[in-house]
Amino acid sequence: MIAVRDHRVRSGEIELAVRERGEGHRPTVVLVHGYPDTSAVWDEVAERLAGRFRVLAYDVRGAGASTTPEDPDGYGIEALLGDLAAVLDAVGGDAPVHLVGHDWGSVQGWAAVTDGPAGRPFAGRIASFTSISGPDWRHVAEWARRETTGAGPARERVRRAGRVLDQARRSAYMPLLAAPGTGEVLARVVTATFARGLKRAEGGEPRTGHPAPTLARDARAGLGLYRANLRRLPAGGATAQVPVQLIVPTRDRYATPDVLLSARGHADPLYVRRVAAGHWVARTHPDRVAHWITEFVDHLAGGPDTPDLARARAAGRPGGEYAGRLVVVTGAGGGIGRATAHAFAAEGASVVVADIDEGAAKRVADEISGAGRGPDAGGGVGSGGASRAGVAHPYGVDVADAEAMERFADYVTEHFGVPDVVVNNAGIGVAGPLLETGEADWARIRAVNLDGVYRGCRLFGARMVERGEGGHLVNVASMAAYAPGTDVAAYSATKAAVLRFSECLRLELADAGVGVSAICPGVIDTGLPRRARYVGVSADTADELREGAAKVFARRGYPPERVARAILGAVRRDRALVPVAPEAHLALALDRLAPPLSRAVGRMVGRTRDRYRDRLAP
Repeated sequence: MIAVRDHRVRSGEIELAVRERGEGHRPTVVLVHGYPDTSAVWDEVAERLAGRFRVLAYDVRGAGASTTPEDPDGYGIEALLGDLAAVLDAVGGDAPVHLVGHDWGSVQGWAAVTDGPAGRPFAGRIASFTSISGPDWRHVAEWARRETTGAGPARERVRRAGRVLDQARRSAYMPLLAAPGTGEVLARVVTATFARGLKRAEGGEPRTGHPAPTLARDARAGLGLYRANLRRLPAGGATAQVPVQLIVPTRDRYATPDVLLSARGHADPLYVRRVAAGHWVARTHPDRVAHWITEFVDHLAGGPDTPDLARARAAGRPGGEYAGRLVVVTGAGGGIGRATAHAFAAEGASVVVADIDEGAAKRVADEISGAGRGPDAGGGVGSGGASRAGVAHPYGVDVADAEAMERFADYVTEHFGVPDVVVNNAGIGVAGPLLETGEADWARIRAVNLDGVYRGCRLFGARMVERGEGGHLVNVASMAAYAPGTDVAAYSATKAAVLRFSECLRLELADAGVGVSAICPGVIDTGLPRRARYVGVSADTADELREGAAKVFARRGYPPERVARAILGAVRRDRALVPVAPEAHLALALDRLAPPLSRAVGRMVGRTRDRYRDRLAP
């Protein structure tokens, strides 16, 4: 246990309680808490930082051991920043400090480091800022205007408006806390439910100091934060004057990732870190928070630019939804995999393009990077063309080879880091009567379609869990998973297994913040029909069956780019099961509501295929 030194610092009429850890000659980190906490919320993080830094944490006015202003409205941003300045004057030392803020501590931190009047007194006094779950309200206002007024297709405008409404719903408590009478009632509710809510919703165990013994007073006095600031945006500019690190808890009940990421474009550099945690991430994931602060501060002092830092910096730049994130796609040499790789790259992701055909993987990677755009390069991803120039890395791998997949996962992790999204898309087709399906065909389709998915999930999923930042696994199955038919028993069995495997794995990984989605496409115009293996027929008949199936899929005209968009939507909304194309939705409805009718449709389709095959027989 590192020794704690207590200080009392005067800020006008207020006396602030400051706690100091670590040796005085080290770089100083200042931790500022939010509502309804005290500086004790930082204890776990402060203990971990104190071995490397001098750490200051103080109770803000009206909280913990600090005194309360006589004026109930004496909680304006200017007053809060005056307290921060007083702490720096008294015990901050001569060198610029590294500021870390959570909740309201982060809100005031933004005011201190941006170029408005409130931030001018701190010029040269703050070396960096780490923001956790407390955005700059000017950034939020700009984001909301952009989301609700921007041009685009109707579906996209509705989606953007939905994001704003989601944040409005999460923020509905704020005007209630600011309202006279109602605020006092809610403060009592906060006092009564805080410890239980912290444990149930976020897994944070109550311990000595948090919740604080002064919680009832703190919750009541802290209403002034809302009453003094809710309708006031800080004056002046909103551009940060120091490097900023943004820690985004993806399960925060009060702030969506979108609203926290409104800081993009307002800080350069901006480092974005995601963690599968709730609002009180400093309590539930102190190792992760302390590690990120240490890595960030060390780098600014001349330390190494690690792969994680490089990705965090890329994620902070304005751009697509997946800027700075790493996506792995198997079976990406063509069809759905190629379209998915392009779609993620168009949203800013770095993509590892994996395929059993290394040449095909390289061609797709070149398309994405702009080095080898094909004849359809004039169109966007949605029209079948190459995406705008992005970052892609090809890799040749057979997902059925266990050792090769181990090497693949090691290679990706060593060279690029742990993926944020893995799309297990590689698959093959085998058609024909089960009684004509030999052991080799059965083993191969199982090894690719099912074992390949298992390996992709196990190898990369374990790394996602260990990293602790969440992630998403996408497994491409098929409507054949729930639509019975003749001559597809082997193929359907593997796809049904992928679907149930995905549903079970989703439950297993939920607590780690790793989502799992199963995608079930219908009749999609890809190269799969021409590559399918037909058993029980001659080679010439198999060729004609492949050609006939390819024509049917082409006439259907449902492009793989629409499946790619569905995959991005599944990751965005963390959907468990995503049928793609009308026939896939219809087949799912029949399977759930009218199984006999589903089987009847399968028999009818099988008879039609049998008649066509009989006409081809010599």
